[in-house]
Amino acid sequence: MFKPIAIKELCLCFGDKICFEDFSARIHEGSRVAIIGRNGSGKSTLLKILAGKYEPTSGYVDYDTNTIFGYVPQVIEKFDSFSGGERLNKSLTQALSYNPDVLLLDEPTNHLDRRNRQSLMRMLKAYRGVLIIVSHDTELLRNRIDTLWHIYNEKIIVTSSSYDDYIRERSAKRSATEQKVSRLKCDQKDMHKKIMQEQQRSSKKREQGEKKLENKRWMKSAADLKAMGAEKSQGAKLKLIDSKKGECADQLKGLRLPDIIIPRFSLPARDIGKSALLSISEGIVGYEESEPILKDISLNLSSKGRIAIAGDNGSGKSTLIKAILEDPHVLKKGTWHMPNGKNIGYLDQHYSTLFPDDSVLEAIEKLVPSWSHAEIRRHLNDFLFRKNEEVTVQVKQLSGGEKSRLSLAQIAAKTPKLLILDEITNNLDIETCDHVVQVLTEYPGAMIVISHDEDFLKKIGIEQIYNIRDGFIR
Repeated sequence: MFKPIAIKELCLCFGDKICFEDFSARIHEGSRVAIIGRNGSGKSTLLKILAGKYEPTSGYVDYDTNTIFGYVPQVIEKFDSFSGGERLNKSLTQALSYNPDVLLLDEPTNHLDRRNRQSLMRMLKAYRGVLIIVSHDTELLRNRIDTLWHIYNEKIIVTSSSYDDYIRERSAKRSATEQKVSRLKCDQKDMHKKIMQEQQRSSKKREQGEKKLENKRWMKSAADLKAMGAEKSQGAKLKLIDSKKGECADQLKGLRLPDIIIPRFSLPARDIGKSALLSISEGIVGYEESEPILKDISLNLSSKGRIAIAGDNGSGKSTLIKAILEDPHVLKKGTWHMPNGKNIGYLDQHYSTLFPDDSVLEAIEKLVPSWSHAEIRRHLNDFLFRKNEEVTVQVKQLSGGEKSRLSLAQIAAKTPKLLILDEITNNLDIETCDHVVQVLTEYPGAMIVISHDEDFLKKIGIEQIYNIRDGFIR
């Protein structure tokens, strides 16, 4: 018999930063929980607390001492010689070998190719114990979860709604509250206008009273009293409006939706045509003193085309990208027509285009030295770097989401004709993934994407998926 796990008044702080506080919940047999929230909100640490591998700031987790936990972290240090997918498989197999009552997984779909991803989904469906997962994977959240724990605004919101229903519900509440605030602002503006009109009328009456009724001071006093009464009544109404606005502001704080990025790209229209930007025929790629990794490559990409490269881990996806990027270690044969290297942009999950010691401002300034300080600030503002402390901070101090936004800001500042993306959504929270989609939707050039996230590929308008299998692209 499984004894429910009781979480009592849990609090997690790092220095002055409060991740969440006063969290209490019960986890029953068969529960399937997903922990969601921004990068750095405390998701992984909460999972470690439940696994007994980290002490909370306060509060505790109560469970039967016979309960067996299986835990797989996001960063798997052992099995160094294996790929990310192989490491997960081995760690997961090891965790399941103990027949755990509770399985705790931290971002398990990261680095998985399609075959391993499907295998994981089948395993999660078959697993009958308590499942607690940290994830930003929308497919997993939609199909393998019955309860969401959303770490937000120093609290944990618990809901049994489906992921899509929960997001829609918060969006609808946000919209309704914003409309209410807008109406209150209009009411406040109208009330101020009425007060000004009343003050002007009172002033005119006083002037008329002084000219025509100099000897009847009591009438002036009566007019003053009437004006004072009107102002007092209107002032009370203004205070009521301010109070209601304050209540709405508090509601909005708890319902904040992600800011929207609407980038402006710098790719001239003359650089976007119908002719092929990249074409490969009878292509072969590999390395010295080894058999070719890919053969008979045939690819064509127009200046506005969008394609994805799919395949199992180790199938040759990265080697193909290195060949397009003119990596000197990769040998290639056949006919290759490609844009100049300076017209190719490359983004990966490690943000290799950023230098750790640069400030956010310098990351853009070095790309476009002709821009004024004001132009750089306006550009960074579009990518949500708005405060002075946000643009002067060093890259090495940025979160993963912030690095992603800054990398995209670089692409928009000096827009390439071809953009290559290599698993850039790995390790990103849902909000940052939405920002990436917003930018890529507006990007005007050609795009080659390596990703196992079908939902992401659909959102950014991928037109064709090339699959690598057994050394060939199909």
